[in-house]
Amino acid sequence: MRSVLLVDNGSSRPDSTLNLRRLAARLAEQIGEPVRPVSLLHADRVAAERLDGQPAEILAPTLRHLVSEGRRDLRLLPLFFGPSRALTQFVPELAAQITAEFGPFRLEVAPELCPLPVGEPRLIEILADNLRVAATRAAIAPKRVVLVDHGSPIPEVTAVRRWLALGLARRLGPDVRLEEAVMERRPGPEYDFNGPLLEDLLSRLAEADRETPILLSMLFLSAGRHAGPDGDIAQICARIEARFPPLHIEVSPLVGSHPGLIEILASRLQ
Repeated sequence: MRSVLLVDNGSSRPDSTLNLRRLAARLAEQIGEPVRPVSLLHADRVAAERLDGQPAEILAPTLRHLVSEGRRDLRLLPLFFGPSRALTQFVPELAAQITAEFGPFRLEVAPELCPLPVGEPRLIEILADNLRVAATRAAIAPKRVVLVDHGSPIPEVTAVRRWLALGLARRLGPDVRLEEAVMERRPGPEYDFNGPLLEDLLSRLAEADRETPILLSMLFLSAGRHAGPDGDIAQICARIEARFPPLHIEVSPLVGSHPGLIEILASRLQ
């Protein structure tokens, strides 16, 4: 019998691990078999009492435990939008180490959430639906939208956001201006492909027009350091609104909160 592991990058914020567990439980119900929520790194920094008394599981010790107990048919389901180094380097290197320690085992890595060049149209629908929720909540018409993600120094990961941005722009129509931004990027022109930092872009948009509201389309799966209720994005929006009254910035729900994500994850296991 295979063991299914739903794997995210991990966060030192408890909400991220709790969301991972929620997704794993809903996915298990959908596919009719157990799904183990596991983080790549970081989540073990969170005290167990902040995680309903259950410590977070980290990938390396979890794999070693499973393989040492004879569980040799493993399926890793990535909770990643694109081909991050976690999937292309860290996981293969870890699998090689465990093979050297315990002998051969099967670790099949399912496709990420938006594998290019095919992409994932259902993610575009999730983003559009989350924007509808935000626009309705704020009673505004979507005219200016910023699709924001974590940011990556890897062009192949940035290409996923670009693919989604193009699809979302088509989905929203010609009356909506869509921009892209990141929360982190490395300095230097060689990383310009990653796009502008969110605070810089919002400042430029606000300087040009402080009357038209801005909708943030959140390309994040869980509430962590950037996307949490008191995270960096909320603080950036508050600063920009304070500098440019009466500008209003409305933040969409996260991709990880949308029920359509479970359908995408389940299809990756077929």
